[in-house]
Amino acid sequence: MPKRSIASISLLILLFFSGFAALVYQVLWVRELGLLFGSTAQAAALTVAIFFTGLASGGWFWGRRAPLFASSLCWFGWIEIGVALTALGHFVLVDVYHALYPILYAAVGHSPLLDTLVKAIIAATLLLPASFLMGGTLPLMVQHLVRYPNKLATVGTQLYAVNTAGSASGALATGFVLPLVLGFRHTYLLAVGLDFTVGLLAVILAGTDAQMSSISSDSQQKLNSDARKVSERSPQFLPLPAPLIWATAFSSGFATLGIEVIWTRLFSQVLQNSVYTYALVLSTFLLALSLGAAIANALSQLHCPTPPIILCCLLLLASSATAVSPWLFYEVTDGLTYLGGDLGWGGYLLAIASVAGLVMLLPGMVLGAVLPYLMRILDADPRQPSERVGRLISADTIGAILGSLSAGFLLLPIMGAWRSLLLLAAVYLVILAAIALIHTTLTRLVVAGIAVAGVVLVTGMNLQMLQTVPIGTRANDRIVEIREGSHATVAVVDAANGGRAIRVNTYYTLGSSRNLHFEQNQTVVPMMAHPTPDSVFYLGMGTGITAGAALAFPVERVVVCELLPEVVALSKAHFTAWTRGLFEDERVTIHAEDGRNCLSRSGDRYNLIISDLFTPWERGTGNLYTLENYQIAKERLEPDGIFVQWIPLYQVSQQEFGIIARTMAEAFPQVVLWRGDLAPSRSIVALVGQKQAQLLDPQVIARHGRHLMNQLGAIAIPTSDEALTALLLRLYVGNITASRLFDNYPLNTDDYPLIEYLAPQTHRQVQTGAARFLVGSERERLYNQIRSAVSPEVDPYLANLTSAQYGYVNAGHSYSQYVQLSAQGSKEQARPHLESFQALSPPDAIQDLSPARVMLRQMPFD
Repeated sequence: MPKRSIASISLLILLFFSGFAALVYQVLWVRELGLLFGSTAQAAALTVAIFFTGLASGGWFWGRRAPLFASSLCWFGWIEIGVALTALGHFVLVDVYHALYPILYAAVGHSPLLDTLVKAIIAATLLLPASFLMGGTLPLMVQHLVRYPNKLATVGTQLYAVNTAGSASGALATGFVLPLVLGFRHTYLLAVGLDFTVGLLAVILAGTDAQMSSISSDSQQKLNSDARKVSERSPQFLPLPAPLIWATAFSSGFATLGIEVIWTRLFSQVLQNSVYTYALVLSTFLLALSLGAAIANALSQLHCPTPPIILCCLLLLASSATAVSPWLFYEVTDGLTYLGGDLGWGGYLLAIASVAGLVMLLPGMVLGAVLPYLMRILDADPRQPSERVGRLISADTIGAILGSLSAGFLLLPIMGAWRSLLLLAAVYLVILAAIALIHTTLTRLVVAGIAVAGVVLVTGMNLQMLQTVPIGTRANDRIVEIREGSHATVAVVDAANGGRAIRVNTYYTLGSSRNLHFEQNQTVVPMMAHPTPDSVFYLGMGTGITAGAALAFPVERVVVCELLPEVVALSKAHFTAWTRGLFEDERVTIHAEDGRNCLSRSGDRYNLIISDLFTPWERGTGNLYTLENYQIAKERLEPDGIFVQWIPLYQVSQQEFGIIARTMAEAFPQVVLWRGDLAPSRSIVALVGQKQAQLLDPQVIARHGRHLMNQLGAIAIPTSDEALTALLLRLYVGNITASRLFDNYPLNTDDYPLIEYLAPQTHRQVQTGAARFLVGSERERLYNQIRSAVSPEVDPYLANLTSAQYGYVNAGHSYSQYVQLSAQGSKEQARPHLESFQALSPPDAIQDLSPARVMLRQMPFD
């Protein structure tokens, strides 16, 4: 191959890996700042906005200065090395800010404006230096490779396509492979190493071949000559006025990123919403943009029709593709049906990729062709290539910032996803109309006619079908209220099988009044075992039923942090009958914020911290099962405090349960396990970590039980202290720390978030029978393993119990096996367990097996 071709291919490879590293940085920065500021939509938007601001300002700055450099390739290399060096500052600054932010929040947290300003300053110091340098890489490479004034379109679009393809690959690798193999810290270092290597190789290439490292002297002189005349001559050289070109770039960025935000929301309605599915959707969108740039490259080589007409056609196609995407999405998902069914892991990913390709790939290619094709329009601009590209990228990126913010915080909450897409489709029509008004009469008439036809088509579509999409409903369910917020789509549903529920993103139930006493047990069980439950912190709220149960105890302070503000609003509007005055009681403070962030930034201490049930495979929830989160919680406990991690056994396998148990045991000196119910199959359990190893006091259980019964008006059933004690001890499983059953499991940390990456795979493997959740016989096997390792009689946590009270614990084991075998139809095998339960229970035993149902049964709604 000729030397020039080999060098050009080498530079394309360097630009590919530059884009790869940039997306790795972006993904990890969003995650890291989410841990610092909270995993809220606002924190993520702030991070992306500052990152894009750096790209926009860097594109403009370096684009103007690239012509002044003797070798733009050499400067490209030094900038890449600069990105690597500034990115390394992350390791120093993040630790400092994790220590500093709680202090700053204490000073300004009362003011949302000042708090946002502090977050912006912190994020800017972390992101701006590196992103500002990243913004210069494409203009500098364009300046190096565009050797003739009229070659910006063909060369620039090729470079844009390669760089964006690298970004798509980076998103895919970060979502699927790198964190699980290397951990986030080493993944970040890999990106640093890639940038340093790219920069070093570019500097070497620039030094070894002077001819290939700069524009030819004749071409350079011509470009410089044209640049000096730009102010007078550019209007008559360009086929469109320069302001309209920049406005088109701005509008394209605004609409494209806004559409991406809304498409991502739509996919959240029908997907597992794990780190994998998000990475697939993001990489598909970036791939579409890359292919769009390749289309623009091919179109740039056409001499007929004229560039403005081709641009108008692209704008019309972009508008049409966006306008029909709601109907297309509705059809390919069979009316927002959950994708995957009984597919295994590989089949599920293939199904997602297929749907994402149908919904996003073809429309995204059209959207992605608009911006790079503007380089063809700019071919006639005598400015230097780097300056043209820098201005173009800057305008597009500023539009992208405003588009993503507008879509997430204005359009979705006000208009909903469907109408927001139609509005963004209209953005392209507005630009198309503006171009038509300044072009030739023929073009004006043709384009105007097409635009009118497009408007008629869009306005004539049947919106009623999309307004009645059954979000969050199943057969005969009734939607009470739906809110499409900046965080998620949340619905309150009256279920056909009874009870009122909150569902997030169509299929994820946060709680239901039908399971009233089970949800109350999440408070009653740990609080009855604690000697002085004066202050309680809830990490997650859901319906509010769990937190409301705390108000039956003599608490002095209840703090609730719920990530989704839409959930807080809907719970207050539709669940007050079951929450015991949670939203009116002066002892209660509710924050619509990330619970982990609430704990880490606060200096308050609590007797109990109760972590709600979280779907372990959802993206972001893995942060709530990490060692660092448990260590934060431990620091926020009083000396006798306990941390309660509720786990849905019907959503984890032995592997995930073992990892979580091992991780909690690493943070707390003693961890014990309680049941949340004695249901036949699908159960919840609580891992209870103690800040200081303590003994369970049966007198405390009886005192709390008597308080609740007296407060609420005891009914005419046997309620001796022994009966009340037995009621709780039936739910005790065993001592995790003493059993040492999980010592060989790996730790789940912020650096190696195993739960976040393993749970999604397990979820799909269960669908094909390759794995099993801890339900039915699997659940009983787990219970028996723990009981066999440490029987109640030798359990250090139970040392204060009498022999009869040990029997109450064993009675719970017997009853759990009885109901499980009965549910399987094994009546003969189940009968001895029932007899054992009855023999071990106290004479005046309360037969109702739910503490909450007994203790709180005098509530008005019962």
